[in-house]
Amino acid sequence: MKTIPITVFTGFLGSGKTTTILSLLPQLPKDYKVVLLKNEFGDVEVDSQLAKQSSLAAVSEILNGCMCCILVGQMKTALLEIHESFSPDRIIIETSGSAFPATLAFQIRELEKETNGAFKLDAIVTVIDAENFAGYEDTSTTAKMQAAYTDILLINKWELVSERQLDIVMDHLFTLNEQTPKIKCNGKSGVDPSLIFGLDTKLFQTSFSSPGEGEEDKTRWINGTSGLHHQEEVEVVTIRRGITGQNSDKKHLHDEHCRHPVHQEHHHHLDGTPFSTNGVDKISTPLTKRELELALGQLPREGIYRVKGFIRIIEESESTGTHILNWAFGRFELTKMDERTGNSALDEHQDLLFTVMGETGEVRSKVRKFAAALRASVTP
Repeated sequence: MKTIPITVFTGFLGSGKTTTILSLLPQLPKDYKVVLLKNEFGDVEVDSQLAKQSSLAAVSEILNGCMCCILVGQMKTALLEIHESFSPDRIIIETSGSAFPATLAFQIRELEKETNGAFKLDAIVTVIDAENFAGYEDTSTTAKMQAAYTDILLINKWELVSERQLDIVMDHLFTLNEQTPKIKCNGKSGVDPSLIFGLDTKLFQTSFSSPGEGEEDKTRWINGTSGLHHQEEVEVVTIRRGITGQNSDKKHLHDEHCRHPVHQEHHHHLDGTPFSTNGVDKISTPLTKRELELALGQLPREGIYRVKGFIRIIEESESTGTHILNWAFGRFELTKMDERTGNSALDEHQDLLFTVMGETGEVRSKVRKFAAALRASVTP
């Protein structure tokens, strides 16, 4: 059984992990097979749809929680499945925005031993959002730990800030992690793969080397009970219009054989009155791009970290197309999907499905105007 290197990407919500990962692929040999294992809050498989349009061999997603704590154990199962099904040259794990790198590293180290070297933790890479890091670093224990426990710090979006602002961010990073190399990303071109592949990390390799040594602390890390409660840093809600078809599976492997089951569910409006996904609240007229832009203008940059999902909008040709929305800290991108993947992303009676992530206790109140502008409903 060959040894598959694993590169773990961490970074706070909206830092640009997916974009950085996808930028690596065109720089790799054409016969170099990479599988992405992605963990995300909510149940909207957005980044996997983007990744399916890349040269990745496959994309596996673990949804509705963080695999370093709430969904602990699912990562090992997914890695074994990937090894058996695809035998790739490398596996890239993209963590949720609130994942602790230590807990994932310990799980991979254990899997190394359990499989007699079928896997190898190659590196932990942390993507830093230079434009917003100084803001959420003050309130997020997770952001600090992601910067502290890593092999490489990739400085993303640095071209969007002044030299003075960048100096402040770098000062913060040197305080948190003086020795770790810090590399600027080259915009959407990302970074040279040779700088982050083949590092053979020594992180978390000897911390609990002796039998019984630190077992209580180790168990607390593995089980996500270190007392830092990082899952509580992020609140997640869903915004939707029309009939909703949801995939209830927490892990789903995307390849050419993928099929999405549809389930009927019941949800509630902001005022608590119920609406059903069986046709009530269906809106027949899709939004225009301008309406979406105006609605996004209702979102505050503070308290809301990320909005991502699918939307059907009326284009200039009067035809309707499905797009992927990625919004983070006031900036957004719309990516047009091809007809086949676009039709599979949304139920035929649905024209909008967004996941909103933000500071706990702030999200529901701060997305009211946004949802109202979209003529949409908010669900937990």
